Amino acid sequence: MGTLDGKVAIVSGSGRGIGREIALKLASEGAKVVVNDLDAEPAKETVAAVEAAGGQAVSCVGSVTEDGFAERFVQTAVDEFGGLDIIINNAGYTWDSVIQKMTDEQWDAILDVHLKAPFRILRAAQPVISAAVKQAKDAGEPVPCRKVVNISSMAGTGGNAGQANYSSGKAGVLGLTKALAKEWGRYNVTVNAVAFGLIKTRLTEAPAGTIDVQGKEIKVGVNPNLLAAMEQMIPLGRGGTPAEAAGAVYLLCLPESDYVSAQTLVCGGGFNI
Repeated sequence: MGTLDGKVAIVSGSGRGIGREIALKLASEGAKVVVNDLDAEPAKETVAAVEAAGGQAVSCVGSVTEDGFAERFVQTAVDEFGGLDIIINNAGYTWDSVIQKMTDEQWDAILDVHLKAPFRILRAAQPVISAAVKQAKDAGEPVPCRKVVNISSMAGTGGNAGQANYSSGKAGVLGLTKALAKEWGRYNVTVNAVAFGLIKTRLTEAPAGTIDVQGKEIKVGVNPNLLAAMEQMIPLGRGGTPAEAAGAVYLLCLPESDYVSAQTLVCGGGFNI
């Protein structure tokens, strides 16, 4: 028996990295998962990994910033698995510059993916959750506790030089989390955030490289000397793994966290700003 048996989860940006590990973790505990990625192949690979481990998953390919995506994402959960219990807003990337060199395009792109997209997904989910709650109440059945976990960052809790756009988006996620916790408490939905510190993914491990995001070449990676210095500041002495990051998200999806809402869990190896 898994701790999440019978639950249906949607996880944005789950074809790679942290999102993939979140999808695998939730599925390993019994949740049926809708996997999302910009590209079909990574989403397909995550679905295959879930199924190989005995879980259930389907993919919903596309950009979280596209008009109509949020509704399609939510509807996939309803059509394929009959409902929606867990929402993980994870998709995102960084596009860094100091403020005098940051373009409007950079600002808008990062705010769209990190803040507007979660807002749209939660907005699209509200009618589904509200209807399910009403149905349960009308039938005289208990209303199960549903979960929202929004992914933030220590850049959002403390700011980060060169990341005015990303820091602003991730700080906004914390405000969105607190507002929705107050709005959706009446539905027995907990809404929390996880703020990651240094997690070793393709966005941090490459010393200098680029990723393609919808036709744009975005510089990623951290200077190895800077990475080593950052790790020395972490009490645990190292960056976290994607699996460890997924574990922090999982904590807020457990039944044991049903009375925890509007909180930000910092997953940073003891380092905090």
